[in-house]
Amino acid sequence: MSATDAAIHASGLAKNYGGKVQALAGFDLTVPRGIVFGLLGPNGSGKTTAVKCLTTLARYDRGTARVAGFDVAAEPEQVRARIGLTGQYAAVDELLSGRENLVMFGKLVGFRSRYAKSFADELLERFGLAEAADRPVGHYSGGMRRRIDLAVSILPAPEVLVLDEPTTGLDPQSRNQMWSAVRELVRGGTTVLLTTQYLDEADQLASRIAVLKGGRVIAEGTADELKHQAGGDQITLVVRDAEDIPLAADVVDSVGGTYPQIEQEERRISAPAADRIATLTNVLRALESRGVRVEDIAIRRPTLDEAFLSLTENRTRSSDSEVLSS
Repeated sequence: MSATDAAIHASGLAKNYGGKVQALAGFDLTVPRGIVFGLLGPNGSGKTTAVKCLTTLARYDRGTARVAGFDVAAEPEQVRARIGLTGQYAAVDELLSGRENLVMFGKLVGFRSRYAKSFADELLERFGLAEAADRPVGHYSGGMRRRIDLAVSILPAPEVLVLDEPTTGLDPQSRNQMWSAVRELVRGGTTVLLTTQYLDEADQLASRIAVLKGGRVIAEGTADELKHQAGGDQITLVVRDAEDIPLAADVVDSVGGTYPQIEQEERRISAPAADRIATLTNVLRALESRGVRVEDIAIRRPTLDEAFLSLTENRTRSSDSEVLSS
């Protein structure tokens, strides 16, 4: 995919603060149009700096970046005209009602008064805020504030919407409402770049995910691809009788080709499962034929949390080794 075809394309971005803190160190990213793309990383990984650079809020020191087809450094006004940004905290006026906020921001982006009012009503309905339209935003719940903030951010009909930890502090119901709103935006053609501390959020929403560490992308792929990098599927079983553990372990070994991990006290046996269905079926048949009674058996896929920890910790160990050997 070429840089002009992508919704976002960054190559070799570097950003230092005060000549000492290197926030970005060769940041590369390509985001296709019309998807949710998740950007994950531990604290200090460079997520916020990357967002600031891509949205023209900070200048990068080296590299190139294009957003919505325009060069971020050379054409910042063109980029700003085509993006929306929702930060971690609501940016609306709490003294005004939801409708008044939307009408005001509509006029600020150049809408005529009549259109600003009709579009405000459309957005209030779309984001489930019609009943609270005339209440001051200061009386809204946290989830309602985030939804009104998201509605404001899409008033210019952005090609690219950047959501920087949009559901921080929200309860599960409010998060689900935000997720529904984001999915609707993508169905309408908007590209969403999502940063989040909630890995289940990225798992639910993002078609592709990049993991940052030390100011650069260390892994990228779908959620399933990243989970596979953490070790793939595992078969886990709990035998009823502790004396059957050695026999059950041999069965799992013979089917999967890898001697399993054994947790003696829990009577639990775990091993990689290259083929989910075949492994489960063959292990069950073999255990039954040998008279091993099982209390529980399941094929388990790593969570995105586990994949994230595996990727970031492995990279940390690798970097430490490189420093020690240099």
